[in-house]
Amino acid sequence: MAEHDASRPGPPSPCETGAGPSAARESRAARLRRSGERGLRSAMHVWWRLSRGMTLGVRAMVIDGDGRVLLVKHSYVSGWYLPGGGVEPGETLHEALERELFEEGNVRLTGAPALHGLYLNAHVSRRDHVALYVVRAFEQPSAPIPNREIVATGFFALDALPDETTRGTRARIAEVFHGTPATGRW
Repeated sequence: MAEHDASRPGPPSPCETGAGPSAARESRAARLRRSGERGLRSAMHVWWRLSRGMTLGVRAMVIDGDGRVLLVKHSYVSGWYLPGGGVEPGETLHEALERELFEEGNVRLTGAPALHGLYLNAHVSRRDHVALYVVRAFEQPSAPIPNREIVATGFFALDALPDETTRGTRARIAEVFHGTPATGRW
């Protein structure tokens, strides 16, 4: 599934958002994925807890010139999310942000991102924290190619977010665009 061309006006096409002829297969795959999510998350966090005392992640709200937000859809968890991921040992938040944006969206920073807030992501683990950055200065040389981790990406208008956009993602978008007070919890 292709990333929506930021230079083309309008919302992404059904093919870009995952709808289309293969929707039935995707629905079956989505159901299977959802059924295994809780166990997979638990197993991952047991590993992370054994290997790390606390987990730290970064996410980015990448906003294009038309005010649309970049969202990604993972292969291993349901919903649409802001791009991001874990900070590796020896890596700064900025380095992790650059790496994750490149890996998930083929996005390269061309200016300094703005730290929007730090959040406890207790939905995942009581030890998980996320730093959210707002990114307005970037380039995307080409659309990302779907892979084992990221199956779809797209820039979406605020009034056309995919139905499966997560609650936490919607809350962060409301904070940045509408001034909704931040809660400190993802």
